[in-house]
Amino acid sequence: MIRPARPDDVPVIHRLVCDLAEYEREPEAVVASEADFKEALFGAHPAAFAHVAVHSEDTGGDTVAGFALWFRNFSTWTGRHGIYLEDLYVRPELRGRGYGRALLTELAAVCVERGYTRLEWSVLDWNKPSIEFYRSLGANPMEEWTVYRLDGAELATLGHR
Repeated sequence: MIRPARPDDVPVIHRLVCDLAEYEREPEAVVASEADFKEALFGAHPAAFAHVAVHSEDTGGDTVAGFALWFRNFSTWTGRHGIYLEDLYVRPELRGRGYGRALLTELAAVCVERGYTRLEWSVLDWNKPSIEFYRSLGANPMEEWTVYRLDGAELATLGHR
């Protein structure tokens, strides 16, 4: 089952973000707190949104198997919004059960329902299993594009007035 995240999902989303950072070999990079996620997802002016995949245990309980955290972007070429998928993560022990595909299917449905023209995300070049998975869904790499980032001291230097 895929559903929009609820405030009581924030602790597990935070934990899964930390797990994702470990998988991506940058565990120290996560400085966001549960309070940061609660404000971003459920504050007065949400800047991000999330969906969770719920796994039903044989014992009758449910657990969050994975999540997709996203925000709206905008294409000046189409004049329409789209979704930028910031993170997609499924617990390793629950992979291969269709949760990742179900999360992406849900986001694609949101795009279609709202008239959004794109669903975009980034993937690390070394993450071959994810690249193969995304290609199996029909996703195409934007091979002529390179992501740039300003952060830390460089961002402060440029942004200093």
